[in-house]
Parts: sequence; C-alpha cells; structure tokens
Amino acid sequence: QVQLVESGGGLVQVGGSLRLSCAASGRLLSMYDVSWYRQAPGKQRELVAGISVGDSTNYADSVKGRFTLSRENSKNTVYLQMNSLKPEDTAVYYCNATWGSAHYWGQGTQVTVSS
Repeated sequence: QVQLVESGGGLVQVGGSLRLSCAASGRLLSMYDVSWYRQAPGKQRELVAGISVGDSTNYADSVKGRFTLSRENSKNTVYLQMNSLKPEDTAVYYCNATWGSAHYWGQGTQVTVSS
C-alpha cells in the first residue's frame, strides 16, 4: 500500500500563494489517480482537484484558473499550486490516492487565508 504525507500548508493573506505537496512512500504515486480534497469547519469534505495516471487534470469550479496540479515522479510527489487565495479556501487539505477500489488518504494540512 501507499503512505501519503501532505505538507506546505500555513497562514497566508488574501491573494497570496501556497504550494501543497503530497509525498508518497511504499508505492509509485505515478500508478495512482491522485486528488486533493478539503474540509472546512462544519462543512463536508469536497473535491478540489484531481490528476489521473495519464496526467489529465480536473478542477472544481471554485478553484479553476487559480489552482494547478502537477506530478514530480522523480520525487514521488504531487503538488497543488494555489494562487490568488481567498478566505473561502481556508480548510484542511487532504491528498487521496486511488488505484481501482483501493483508496489511501494522508493526514491533512491546514490552509488558512486571512483577510
């Protein structure tokens, strides 16, 4: 199985940027579809963006044009570049790796956008 560790979260002002990392061990992350989800206090976890094994990407409407996913296979890592951050982007961000019916989650990283 694959183990996932997210990093890169923090406190940023409105309009700022952060890059989240999802680093994998145990398996090659390039074999998995990888998605980022987020969960704000009192809200359900929602899909933010995903990248397939074939490197096709999809984004939630709320982040299109601001967030970008990429893979760095040499580091077994997927990145989520987040620009033009808004207060409504504040949440815990989770990385998910999927292969068939197997789903793996990281522990999450907090992103807080202050206005």
